[in-house]
Amino acid sequence: MRNDAQGAPPEQPEAASSPLPGTHTDRKGVAADVGASLVVFLVAVPLSLGIAVASGAPLIAGIIAAVVGGIVVGLIGGSMVQVSGPAAGLTIIVADLIMTYGWRVTCLITLLAGLVQLTLGVFRIARAALAISPAVVHGMLAGVGVTIALAQLHVVLGGAPQSSALANITDLPEQIAHNHTAAVAVGVITIAILFGWNRLPAIGRIRPGMVPTALVAVGTATVIATLGRWEVETVALPASISDAWNGPMLPESGQWHGIALAVAAVAMVASVESLLAAIAVDRLHSGRRVMLNRELIGQGAANTVSGALGGLPIAGAIVRSTANVRAGGHSPLSTVLHGVWILLFVVLFAHVVEMIPMAALAALLVFSGAQMVSVARLRDLRRHHEASVYLVTLAGVVLIGLLEGVFLGFALAMVVSLRRLTKLTVVTEERADRVHVTVHGSLTFLGVPRLAHVLRTVPQGAAVDLDLHVDFMDHAAFEAIHAWRVDHERTGGSVDIDEVHEKWYARSSTRSAPAAKTIPKGRWWAPWEMRRESGTAPEVNPLGLLTAGAREYHAGTADRMRSVMSRLAHGQSPTALFVTCADSRVVPNLITASGPGDLFTLRNVGNLVPPHGSTDGSAGAAVEYAVNVLRVPSIVVCGHSHCGAMRALSEKTHQGPEEAETAHLRRWLANGEGSLRRAGADAGALAGLPGPEVLRRLAQANVVEQLGNLMGYPVVRERVESGELTLSGMYYDLETAKVHLLDAGTGEFSPVQGVQDVPEPVPYPREGTAGDQPSSSGASSRPSC
Repeated sequence: MRNDAQGAPPEQPEAASSPLPGTHTDRKGVAADVGASLVVFLVAVPLSLGIAVASGAPLIAGIIAAVVGGIVVGLIGGSMVQVSGPAAGLTIIVADLIMTYGWRVTCLITLLAGLVQLTLGVFRIARAALAISPAVVHGMLAGVGVTIALAQLHVVLGGAPQSSALANITDLPEQIAHNHTAAVAVGVITIAILFGWNRLPAIGRIRPGMVPTALVAVGTATVIATLGRWEVETVALPASISDAWNGPMLPESGQWHGIALAVAAVAMVASVESLLAAIAVDRLHSGRRVMLNRELIGQGAANTVSGALGGLPIAGAIVRSTANVRAGGHSPLSTVLHGVWILLFVVLFAHVVEMIPMAALAALLVFSGAQMVSVARLRDLRRHHEASVYLVTLAGVVLIGLLEGVFLGFALAMVVSLRRLTKLTVVTEERADRVHVTVHGSLTFLGVPRLAHVLRTVPQGAAVDLDLHVDFMDHAAFEAIHAWRVDHERTGGSVDIDEVHEKWYARSSTRSAPAAKTIPKGRWWAPWEMRRESGTAPEVNPLGLLTAGAREYHAGTADRMRSVMSRLAHGQSPTALFVTCADSRVVPNLITASGPGDLFTLRNVGNLVPPHGSTDGSAGAAVEYAVNVLRVPSIVVCGHSHCGAMRALSEKTHQGPEEAETAHLRRWLANGEGSLRRAGADAGALAGLPGPEVLRRLAQANVVEQLGNLMGYPVVRERVESGELTLSGMYYDLETAKVHLLDAGTGEFSPVQGVQDVPEPVPYPREGTAGDQPSSSGASSRPSC
């Protein structure tokens, strides 16, 4: 089945997906959605007004966009919890469009961009919007944030923003020196509260974070300015609904070319921002995953309606969506209701909105713009070697313009990707009387100079083994290798070419080479369904898959393993007893890069080790055999994220009614009661947390609990106390595919970042007593159980 997003099927039965709020029957769920909608409503009102100010649009346009984004996207969109509305990422584009074409033509552009989004969603090409590198998107948002902050800082200081970011920077010292009006005081109060509100200590069970920071800051500044009768400019709304409508208008005849480009820009930025935000918000909840094409249709419908009613362009808003999830929202009902509350509030309490000082909204924008520059995001991109793309995009957006900055970042991202895709490694070593040259990567004309340089260093007349581990070879690379081979053999040398995967060189010599990259032969790590050739039937006999896999193993791997397995056939001396879950997604030898004979593996549901003396002796038998007979120097307990056993534990399945179908499972899960207590489930420590976070904490607590159970086995305790055995904890995160190690000192799990962070392996073959072996560093010490 083709997935629409992150493993979620593209279509769900109507009863199962329940996209409409009226289909909920769980009263507690409805109550949670209502409460969350009120929180998001309080966050959305000041942000929507502020974005309208920054865009230079009528203030009511921000309110219209917030209402339409909540109701229309909530009813039609494909995300369970994403909240849409006027987005800061579109501010620069909208401001430029208003200056160039005027407000009413900008409304037409918004309407047409919505129709483009609808078309893209109907043709199911939403994923194409995700082809832009996240580094470019986040760099664009950071550049927009810097631009907004610089412009609105002048408003906070009582002045007016300049025409460009450079001009705003140049004029800033004069603004600071000469503007000390009441507007400055309002702005300073607002920013001070925005910075300090969440840092205030909790009073009992009441935490400051329970009240939206933006509401507190803008509300406090409004009350102070009103009571003090400060002369500051305040929000001005239309006197009636008829006055509020300021909808689309056709442009002049010579402007259609620019209009087309503007429509494409708004549609692209709004779509990418919405889809990336929807995927990011999916990590915060455990409900149905986002359906990307349906979400894009919802965004398109909302922009079409918003443009027709005179509202700002709409996109998914990560700030409001995060507030929705944290407040307990778990269905589109909260999104729809937040739009309803905004509409009712503006209709019934417009005079309250008109008391808000413009300087307070400008201060809110300064704070929000600064938050769009994420240092944590930059560190993450730096680890992935994409910080340069982020910084170039940010600088381009600030110094040149939004579209120009995005194009610069996209071009650099393409160059970086091309460099990675054509990365080539050439290693030379001498073995006895032969020279061994190994080539890894994609062998294109870009790698020919490096390869030719290495081949030229091979002595004349030498016997050469050339191993090609390549997934692509173009004609230039073939010509370079072939010409060198002919010259080397002419001078008395010999060349033996071994192609491990596709026979690129051989096929180029005799017939046409493959037209594109090839997947290396062998099962390697990918599951069967991902390696299934296109056109095969979706349903395959499981025995047929196993047989085909064995046949492929015999054809490509068995001969190479024969020498290794012949040595292991007479006995085993594993490095560790590896206790892990029976989950099919966890492959011990893959995540530890180990081979035959390295791990003595015990797998069961939930990687549980029942306490010593338990009636279930299967786990105890494996422990005793590994420690007493195999004399392993290490025991590792490895848990993982999204564990079904941990989910069953958290839901107290083992305490449910007696059912013959699950009797053994319930009795087995009862061994995890200690893990529930360690995670604090009985004390309510897991209450209110998102589902994935509950499973993470419980799985990690379960690892520590099983290490404690292992210490209850006399043979394990004796060998640990004598220094002959070490116990270690590991945790495997399925989403990031990263291994985490337990630090016995802090009790925390930290991801393995690189080779230097991996605990020192136990040397082998082992000689002498086990006590002479160095113990592993970090987490591989006696657990603090």
